[in-house]
Amino acid sequence: MTRRVGWTLAGAVPLAFLGVFFAWPVATLVARGFFPDGAFSLEGFQQVFSEPRTWRVITTTLAQAAAGTVMSVLLGVPGAWVLYRTRFPGRWLVRAIVTIPFVLPSVVVGVAFKSLVISTGPLGHLGLDQSFAIIVASLVFFNYALVVRTVGALWASLDPRTEQAASVLGASPARVFLTVTLPALAPAIFSAAALVFLFCASAYGVVMVLGGAGYGTIETEIWFLTAQLLDLGGAAALSIVQLVVVGASLVVANRLQATQARGQRLRTDSSVESPWRLRRDALPTLVTAAVVVGLLLFPISTLVLRSLTTASGLGLDHYRNLATTGGGTLSVPVWDAVGNSLRTATVATLLALALGLLVSLVVSRSPRNELGRRGLGLLDAAFMLPLGVSAVTVGFGFLITLNRPPLDLRSSMILVPIAQAIVALPLVVRVLLPVLRAIDPRLREAAAVLGASPGKVLRDVDLAFVARGLGLATGFAFATSLGEFGATSFLARPDEPTLPVVVFRLIGRPGLENQGMGMAAAVLLAVGCAVVMGLAERMRPEEATTW
Repeated sequence: MTRRVGWTLAGAVPLAFLGVFFAWPVATLVARGFFPDGAFSLEGFQQVFSEPRTWRVITTTLAQAAAGTVMSVLLGVPGAWVLYRTRFPGRWLVRAIVTIPFVLPSVVVGVAFKSLVISTGPLGHLGLDQSFAIIVASLVFFNYALVVRTVGALWASLDPRTEQAASVLGASPARVFLTVTLPALAPAIFSAAALVFLFCASAYGVVMVLGGAGYGTIETEIWFLTAQLLDLGGAAALSIVQLVVVGASLVVANRLQATQARGQRLRTDSSVESPWRLRRDALPTLVTAAVVVGLLLFPISTLVLRSLTTASGLGLDHYRNLATTGGGTLSVPVWDAVGNSLRTATVATLLALALGLLVSLVVSRSPRNELGRRGLGLLDAAFMLPLGVSAVTVGFGFLITLNRPPLDLRSSMILVPIAQAIVALPLVVRVLLPVLRAIDPRLREAAAVLGASPGKVLRDVDLAFVARGLGLATGFAFATSLGEFGATSFLARPDEPTLPVVVFRLIGRPGLENQGMGMAAAVLLAVGCAVVMGLAERMRPEEATTW
């Protein structure tokens, strides 16, 4: 009885947190769209959708998501082959370079690409500033690693004997790929594509930095309606559209990942990696090299160079100015914002780890009855919902719900780390849950037979194994919280901004000093996230997921 109560509480505590700080704000937001004055009405929808601007925003959102997805897949599949099916010196370094962009804060990526296309940038003569093309390029920068790692993980586990049999029967390499390999990779490719579409459709930071006033997506339009026009009904209507788009993407991704998991159980333990060969691997290697150098390294290196460029040449003036308010541009010095970011990210990480550990322990159980298994499946799905709801929607929901007793948190700084913890929680669960599910149940049974109490089994078996994934989970949670911009841009107080908010403010102001300080702050933020994720990757357990 005590054991059942313990497991019930372990599931109830994080579920209550999710209900209060996620389900309630989002549900209130949806209700605001359908019940603007306390009675059911579609007037808000009719007003919003009668505007040509709204349809232009929706079309732009879907177009940028589709273009970003197609380009990420086309460029990512060759990268998956090179990095997961061939061996060559320095492969670990290339994998690390490919992975880092995925965890960089969106505002940093926006600033990096902005440094390329402004009038004084290396690509300024092309006129790409505030263009569709540069935004799509930044989205591919973000999501290339997701495709490479998702497809590469399955590709590395495929049984090579099927391909070998097709070759023996006379099929050319191209035909083997099209008729054998590509169908086997299809679940991973489509799963990655669904997730990339989700992330592209809900992109906020890069669009805010790169798009300018004339470019809008659903995410930025929600911000515009809320912060500039105070049109909460219109913003709620667009938020519902956003929920439908990202929710559908998440459902598709989850179903395809289940298909991929069933396929992976058929794999063999033999290694399918082979030494790099010029004749076979030249084309995918050239594509991968072009992406790594031209799309991944070029923007970041340009950002670093621009942060060092002063009116008198190269120097550290912009970094020294981080101790100031930029001539009154900011309400606090940048280093104060760094401190705010570190404090909020630490609190958010602790919250996400505690809740994610409880959720993972509960969901990893194996009930004997069908009802119990379905219940745990629903619990798992519930904690993935924040992954399918944009941070802007969460931040907006906080504004209209947590503003009155008994939870009036408008003036409390705890609101920001709570929002960041909601965003990071699904990532923590996705890291810890595979580790717990990989535990051989016979270990628990053996410990129980030897007289260990349920609490001791939990401590000596489950927690001992899950400790292997805590480093990676901590890295994901901290890096995500440190760079979170969507919800934080709604919630951060003017006198206590976080570093991403400060970067956005500086880049949005004219003048060499403001631009230079913004780029220096962006480099600082990028280095912090990269170092955190680099340390976390070294502690990655084999059972952890690829995204």
